[in-house]
Parts: sequence; structure tokens; C-alpha cells
Amino acid sequence: MAGEKYITIPELAELLGVSRIAIYRRVKKGQIPAVKIGRTYAITDRTIIDILGKRISAKGRKRIDAAVRRTVREYGEVLKKLGRE
Repeated sequence: MAGEKYITIPELAELLGVSRIAIYRRVKKGQIPAVKIGRTYAITDRTIIDILGKRISAKGRKRIDAAVRRTVREYGEVLKKLGRE
């Protein structure tokens, strides 16, 4: 925690180009980890890197792999036809 950098929810919202409310909702649901300091939420630089996709966690990789497998299973034939065009 000593060497980490933090940003606030409004700063993250501006960085991502979404509303503050959208970020607050994701924090409240636990989708974005944040530390509450007084009345302000702080989000670590590691979390920001994960959100921006520069680093994918093991859980994130599993979700992506599952989504790819499901897509290929459901739309495999269509994808093959599109690949031939």
C-alpha cells in the first residue's frame, strides 16, 4: 500500500469516458475494488491497469476463454463461413 498510487472515482470516470455514477455503481457492486477514505473512494493503479486491459488477471483470462468457447460453440459454422469471404 505504501508505493501504490490512487485516483478518485471522478478521475477514473473521466479517464474511461463514462459517468461518475456508472463507476460508483460498479464499486458498490464490488466489480471495481476501491478503498473508502472518509467519504471518498480511492482506486489503486493496479486496478486501473486491469480495467484498461494492459494486464489480465487469471479470473479475467478464464472469463475470456469461456466466452470464446461459448461463441465458437454457438456460432462456429457462421464464423467459418465469414472466414471464407
